[in-house]
Amino acid sequence: MFDRPDAGERAVLVHLSINSGQEDLYELQELAKSAGTDPVCVITGNRKSPDPKFFVGTGKLQEVKQAIFDNEANIVLFNNRLSPSQERNLEKELGVRVVDRNGLILDIFAQRAQTFEGKLQVELAQLQHLSTRLIRGWTHLERQKGGIGMRGPGETQLETDRRLLSLRIKQIQKRLDKVDQQRHQGRSKRKKAEIPTVSLVGYTNAGKSTLFNTLTGADIYVADQLFATLDPTLRSLKLASGKETVLADTVGFIRHLPHELVAAFKSTLQEASGADFLLHVVDANAVDRDETIAQVNEVLNDIDAGDIRQLEVFNKIDMLPDMQPHIDRDETGNPIRVWLSAQTGAGVDLLIQVLGEIFADTTVKVRCFLQSDQGDIRARLFSCAKIISEHINDFGISELVVDIDVKHLGVLKGVPYEEITQI
Repeated sequence: MFDRPDAGERAVLVHLSINSGQEDLYELQELAKSAGTDPVCVITGNRKSPDPKFFVGTGKLQEVKQAIFDNEANIVLFNNRLSPSQERNLEKELGVRVVDRNGLILDIFAQRAQTFEGKLQVELAQLQHLSTRLIRGWTHLERQKGGIGMRGPGETQLETDRRLLSLRIKQIQKRLDKVDQQRHQGRSKRKKAEIPTVSLVGYTNAGKSTLFNTLTGADIYVADQLFATLDPTLRSLKLASGKETVLADTVGFIRHLPHELVAAFKSTLQEASGADFLLHVVDANAVDRDETIAQVNEVLNDIDAGDIRQLEVFNKIDMLPDMQPHIDRDETGNPIRVWLSAQTGAGVDLLIQVLGEIFADTTVKVRCFLQSDQGDIRARLFSCAKIISEHINDFGISELVVDIDVKHLGVLKGVPYEEITQI
């Protein structure tokens, strides 16, 4: 494989429309910039089907080769998914590194990963991507020689590397399984404590992290670039009613998110699939916002989160002329969309208001009296309600004041209790 410089690679972008379908050219340019390259030339074209050997036709291949020479480029970025053989053939023909759309996204993720878990997830995705491409680095090596002092395991270097690669993938998956168990335990504890989880989801660079910081007062990294956030962050968010929720910021989605990333980031994406409610953040200023909404919903279906109730949050209205913060409601009065600007804070109060409506507090404060032989009821109260005070009188009767959700009032069946408005 070709060595990659630390920065400043001059890139030729190849944007080919196959059978009328195409990726977004602007998105390819943004991906290239996010990866740290300098796009010096864009080559576009149309084909009914990709060429089996080079993906592009011979004429377009010569055009790419000329563009590399004219612009002194040292990398070619394709806005399509290439097969390992196509990638290998193109590199041999062009003499520079060739990276497809999936490889480009993986490279960006590798640069952004900060936490131990994030780095493991990216490494797993890269190894899975690399496993089908190992041959291009080792085709010149033959089977190891025999003889005294020369006998090896009888493997080619390629076979040895594939075995080591497979071993490393299993090690990473084992570590990530432990992380997944820890996250699952955290979600289970929140569910047991009846603290709802709200996950921010949306297309990459829609402004999720800015909104997260505005809502929670956190200070997570924000940048006007694709995939600025990789590692999920959770913070407590108290609504006006005093109801406590947990807000989760997650990795942004993108068209045709590589399957390697979906598999590797399973534990991260489960913060969305395991949420009680989704805030679908949309860039209101994007010309293709309807398409990005559809793409996000497609990924949500892929991770089994398509049935979770969601509210659309149209962000960046400060970039739209004469647009004021407001709430869109359906014919029954339920909120379906909030228009706001996370950057300026305009309309954020409307979002908090809507969340308050959605998570309306259904708890009541009651005073109940338990006999000394009703310890089982007392234990159940401690598990499903918030105990405010407990006093045992001289007759062994326990007087408890608790905050309890109305759906759990059945616990007190046969127990004398009264609702109270103040202590």
